[in-house]
Amino acid sequence: MEDHEILLKFQDPASRNLAFNQLVRKYQQRVYWHVRKMVIDHADADDLTQDVFVKVWKHLENFRQDAALFTWIYRIATNECLGFLQSKRRKFFLPLNDVGAELAAKLEADPAVAGDEIELKLQQAILRLPDKQRLVFNLRYYDEMPYEQMAEVTGTSVGALKASYHHAVRKIEDYVTAADTLGYSSDAD
Repeated sequence: MEDHEILLKFQDPASRNLAFNQLVRKYQQRVYWHVRKMVIDHADADDLTQDVFVKVWKHLENFRQDAALFTWIYRIATNECLGFLQSKRRKFFLPLNDVGAELAAKLEADPAVAGDEIELKLQQAILRLPDKQRLVFNLRYYDEMPYEQMAEVTGTSVGALKASYHHAVRKIEDYVTAADTLGYSSDAD
């Protein structure tokens, strides 16, 4: 079902629940994986995905359609992720690298990644990025999102996003190259 059809159904109180269920079915998996790449842990990603759709439910009738529905939902998910990570740092008085280390430990315990050394190394490198660079990298590399759409999701200029992605790629390349040169394994990190 097309987004405009879902939005029309949502405006009618008789079909509002059905429309919202269709919206969740259409975007839930994409939102979950977007969130999961940022917070790593399945339980946290699951909770945040639910929080995202609660916010979507509360605010959908005020959605102005200035952006695509998908972009608006991704922006909510992005803000939820960044807020969650910031809250985690404040709650536990953790510097940035300690949160990254905690996420890396969760990553290594994840059975979906643990068996693939190359994927694990890539994910460890991504986790070393600042949150916003990690977000930009994930949106561009994994979601193949155009810079213009990323600008709508993040509220950042296209030029700044391109620079952020470039810096993220360089940092990842440097990490992977250093790990290969020094013979690091996932156990050595």
